[in-house]
Amino acid sequence: MVTAGSADGTAAPQAGAGPDRPELRKAIQEAVDAGFAGVQLRVHDELGEWAGSAGVRKLGESDKPPTNGRFWAGSVAKTFTATLVLQLVADGRIGLDDPVAGYLPQFELDRRITVRMLLQHTSGLYNYTGEPGPDGTFVQGIPSMGKDWVDNRFTTYQPEELVRFALSKPARFEPGTGFSYSNTNYTLAALLTETVTGRSYAEEMRRRILRPLGLSGTVVASTSPELPGPHAHGYCRYQDGDQWKVADVTRQNPSMLHAAGDLISTTQDLHTFISALMSGRLLPAGLLAEMRTPHGELGYGLGLFVQDLGPEFGTVFHHNGGAPGGYGALMYSTPDGGKTLTASLTMGDAAINVAEVFPKVLDMLIKAVFCAAPADKEGQPAVRSTG
Repeated sequence: MVTAGSADGTAAPQAGAGPDRPELRKAIQEAVDAGFAGVQLRVHDELGEWAGSAGVRKLGESDKPPTNGRFWAGSVAKTFTATLVLQLVADGRIGLDDPVAGYLPQFELDRRITVRMLLQHTSGLYNYTGEPGPDGTFVQGIPSMGKDWVDNRFTTYQPEELVRFALSKPARFEPGTGFSYSNTNYTLAALLTETVTGRSYAEEMRRRILRPLGLSGTVVASTSPELPGPHAHGYCRYQDGDQWKVADVTRQNPSMLHAAGDLISTTQDLHTFISALMSGRLLPAGLLAEMRTPHGELGYGLGLFVQDLGPEFGTVFHHNGGAPGGYGALMYSTPDGGKTLTASLTMGDAAINVAEVFPKVLDMLIKAVFCAAPADKEGQPAVRSTG
């Protein structure tokens, strides 16, 4: 199975790991060369399982990130939350097109907002971590980026507090008339599950998804700032007055993203989850089809993005995530769950434009895994360009 570093500092497979995957080693090394501190990647496909890492586990040290490491998975949690809600729909406990206000009257929500709209990001509700302003510049809500977040990263927020903050702001649009990615939707979805089941969101997630799938490396962190080992460190580079500073943000209170991004996981667990979901082990066929039906310009279903790679390579389903500082996570699968890409990326002290660099790194990884020719005689796929 996997990789440590080679003598020249690039990712390299351990002895007995199975077929070497130079195109995957090259891809994760290029991600590090682009400015990320570390990358751990896991791929399951027709050649079997491959896992590797590149970069460093911690700034100032030479050890690679652990390939079985835990990380803050960020918005990957939304797919877990959507699956949990849809399981309750399957059980007849929740109606997908029921008004959310009927379950959560204390918030006096617009009665046109349905459960489906929460999962689809079509409710119009303000995103409590912030929204783009009229000129397109991001305006944060609760502290969610830069020095403001670093200084407040151990603050505990109650889910009701987050929702009420969002409801104090104007809605983006009339319910069902647009698309706007909002963490508020998924915090409300978690509160909905708690009302219906009488159990906490974290316990219901353990009962219905984490334990049945044996996801021993995955936990709903709730308010705990601790990231269990093994793990790589993540960093936030931020401006403080006229100075740039770097903070180790491995420890952070995730309660600001209740059910929208407070998950800790591993690349192995994300593979197990997305493969089980896509292969029909977690939801009835009809609800899985609803989940995978794209909506709007970004192709968002119910807790999943739908991405068409073109007629030659087909469709992949995914949800990526980013903790407020330091960590990113990737989770991709083919429709049958037979080919998956799961990964974690950590930020370091490099001055990079993430909005510019990350899409390029992501495109490179997707092409290496999902846009490859069949294996050649040596067992190596030849990457083909999608143009």
